[in-house]
Amino acid sequence: MKRRNFFSKMSVGVSGFLGIGLLQARPQNWNAKPKRLTNSPLSIGTWNCPEAIQTSGQLMDQGIPALEAVVKGVAVEEANEDNTTVGIGASPDRSGLVTLDACVMDAKGDCGAVMAVENIVHVARLAQHVMEDTPHVNLAGVGAEEFAYNKGFPKTPLLTPAAEKRWKAWLQKSEFTPEINVENHDTIGMLCLDARGKLSGSCTTSGLAYKMKGRVGDSPIIGSGLFVDNEVGAATATGLGEAVIKTVGSFLIVELMRNGWSPQKACEETIRRILSKKGGKPDFQVGFIAINIEGEKGAYSIHKGFSYTYYKSGKAINVPSASVY
Repeated sequence: MKRRNFFSKMSVGVSGFLGIGLLQARPQNWNAKPKRLTNSPLSIGTWNCPEAIQTSGQLMDQGIPALEAVVKGVAVEEANEDNTTVGIGASPDRSGLVTLDACVMDAKGDCGAVMAVENIVHVARLAQHVMEDTPHVNLAGVGAEEFAYNKGFPKTPLLTPAAEKRWKAWLQKSEFTPEINVENHDTIGMLCLDARGKLSGSCTTSGLAYKMKGRVGDSPIIGSGLFVDNEVGAATATGLGEAVIKTVGSFLIVELMRNGWSPQKACEETIRRILSKKGGKPDFQVGFIAINIEGEKGAYSIHKGFSYTYYKSGKAINVPSASVY
């Protein structure tokens, strides 16, 4: 075999082994600076969250940077007692304890996360403090809570009467498994692209309803629940975190976009990877949203029922996501 043919075949084999054989070749002009489709800010979030998206979009319209806009945007849902999967009023674990997870990542690639935090409502802001005010990326449990008090966060009981009532009703079923179905969700993930072309993102959640005590899903894990690369784009996930973690889903989407894939096609391929590991129609939901630095967006999920909301011309618009089933 000629030397050139040998190395050509070896390269194909290695790509297949690494699971990147489906990556498109890097465009010839990959080193060129990306062109924005518009200089208007773009904000996009998982599920139907118009007030949160409206908040982040309007802040960027006023010149507020993407990071501050995204943290203030998700804070709307963290303070919303009617949202049963984020912040105050969220469903507890099987012992009746509400714990929250969150992360943030900015245009410089800096990131911070908190996990299994009690008594703190605005955990996305707390994750920002971890990123900016400590040498660490992750703080968990009691340590994260103590750090919050040092930063002036108020101690706030997270289990509301309505959430406690739902939990006690669940206890009567004697089914000590988390609630998982294609409609229920456990995250708000938000991505913001400001007028200066800077990306930032955040995930915030209480995790699966009635999870095992101490369980942490994908949302605060950089690369799984969220990934931002200002040269390429950003992605975030919602749904069953264990499935997202096994695929390192948000990082995979960004890497696909780095290799020339559109946000939509990258989301679709990542869902395909998850399904390829299951071998059939799963009984859980996973959804992704993504944007690239040019301002294109994409969304895809396993089952229908997932939607996303984006900001355009001063309005928050909710759109059903395409899905496999």
